[in-house]
Amino acid sequence: MIIVDSSVWIDFFNGTDSAEADRLYSLLGVDPIAVGDLILTEVLQGFHADQDFDRVRSGLLTLTVYPMLGVDAAVRAAENYRTLRKQGVTVRKTADVIIASFCIEHGHSLLFSDRDFLPFVERLGLERA
Repeated sequence: MIIVDSSVWIDFFNGTDSAEADRLYSLLGVDPIAVGDLILTEVLQGFHADQDFDRVRSGLLTLTVYPMLGVDAAVRAAENYRTLRKQGVTVRKTADVIIASFCIEHGHSLLFSDRDFLPFVERLGLERA
């Protein structure tokens, strides 16, 4: 399964030209893609107009939406953060640690454009979509 991060959805909905948004466009309706509940929140909170919010919410809820955090996942995310920090890498956003850790634990690849995920790819085995 390919999890699509909010960094890609935001580019996609804003019409920003990026390789990742183009990849998302090519995946829609072809390959199974999903979002996490945390990603859903990040994407939806950015819409100002109610009609845009409602339209995107309806569309995203047709995808598989994974709950990304519970006690075990919270502990694993903290362990991954600490592992990277011991290697001299500090991830700026807790949400990114949770998302990357969820994907690693469940064997999902992640489509992203946020550079904060790179240490997870390079050092912890996150698969980049």
